[in-house]
Amino acid sequence: MAQNNTLLTFTVRRNEPELIAPAKPTPRELKPLSDIDDQEGLRFQIPVIQFYRHDPKMRNKNPARVIREALAKVLVFYYPFAGRLKEGPAKKLMVDCSGEGVLFIEAEADVTLNQFGDALQPPFPCLEELLYDVPGSGGVLDSPLLLIQVTRLLCGGFIFALRLNHTMSDAPGLVQFMTALGEMAQGAPRPSILPVWQRELLFARVQPHVTCTHHEYDEVKDTKGTIIPLDDMAHRSFFFGPTEVAALRRFVPSSLQKCSTFEVLTACLWRCRTIALKPDPEEEMRIICIVNARAKFNPPLPKGYYGNGFAFPVAISRAGDLSTKPLGHALKLVMQAKNAVNDEYMRSLTDLMVIKGRPHFTVVRSYLVSDVTRAGFDAVDFGWGNAAYGGPAKGGVGAIPGVASFYIPFTNHKGETGIVLPICLPNAAMETFVKELNNMLAKGNNDQVLKEHNYNVLSRL
Repeated sequence: MAQNNTLLTFTVRRNEPELIAPAKPTPRELKPLSDIDDQEGLRFQIPVIQFYRHDPKMRNKNPARVIREALAKVLVFYYPFAGRLKEGPAKKLMVDCSGEGVLFIEAEADVTLNQFGDALQPPFPCLEELLYDVPGSGGVLDSPLLLIQVTRLLCGGFIFALRLNHTMSDAPGLVQFMTALGEMAQGAPRPSILPVWQRELLFARVQPHVTCTHHEYDEVKDTKGTIIPLDDMAHRSFFFGPTEVAALRRFVPSSLQKCSTFEVLTACLWRCRTIALKPDPEEEMRIICIVNARAKFNPPLPKGYYGNGFAFPVAISRAGDLSTKPLGHALKLVMQAKNAVNDEYMRSLTDLMVIKGRPHFTVVRSYLVSDVTRAGFDAVDFGWGNAAYGGPAKGGVGAIPGVASFYIPFTNHKGETGIVLPICLPNAAMETFVKELNNMLAKGNNDQVLKEHNYNVLSRL
């Protein structure tokens, strides 16, 4: 099991929050977001956190000051981030490039990086202290689009925490910005990849028309009260290394052998979670896979584009089928949903947003998964090397807890690289989930390693 660092407590002393404006004058203009950016399901703030170790060659450098100076410089290139969102007719969002700046907080904490333990992963202790919610700053409209807090640690390391208005960027776009910030913190005169706005590439067509099926935006009524209550919830993280993935792949039929690790894990999660929740067998269960569509466009989105470029395709099955049929049933549906995303699917999606008023994806009997294992958060370097941990600050996606998870890259204490999957379920359901998952691993792999660990993936962290 992961070290329970949530019991760790410490004190954070913060300077007053300040607004950092671009270092040079920038264009004052109104820039519309794309019709993918401004959908209802992205109108929230998403937190990211990076942990950095002490570097002796940087001992005379204050990371907060280094990053603060670089931030003013990088905002000359990414000046829309220094503006504020406005809403026009038909809920259309646009950036007023006012140059007001992004929020920045310098802080220090009486704790060392080692005290967080070897297993750096969400949930993190005292997150609300490491990423302070400045009063009045958390809205979507007329609020800062970025909030950054740099917290120095007793050991000489530091924590970089960031909160982003998700309508502005997705994970690849945010990593692009953070990488540019890191480059300029190390003295570069400009980012190696220059930012590309061009949100008009993802505007709806002149005569919008939906040509594909988009079940992720179905209007589904919660007729049986199946939205999960948020009290009495259990949070656990599961590690899937080579042994666990190999065990699950033994359930994959020959016709689906080309499936990715993400698809296998998603099918397994969907099946085990459904069994754990014990829904009516006739209920419709959904799993939503975030698919990066940048390369799906024809032509692909240009290098440097930092807007949202993904879709929410959904796989749907009866609960009874998910619970009783082999894993291949769920896996085939997941693969089909992902493979449906192409250029026409994305064009149809932008049109649907305009026609239907930018709806939220349905959360009724849905679970959403997002793979950030290759996003590159951990490779962001401000001069202190790569992050000891870089990525989501919380285990779940979006503003709705308990209905989503990130897939996070992780190396355990044995040096095994794999994926950590944080899960949030009601306590009773979590016990069933663990049992079902352990049973699958036991049947799929007779390896002595799993026997020694009582088939419990939790102990492999």
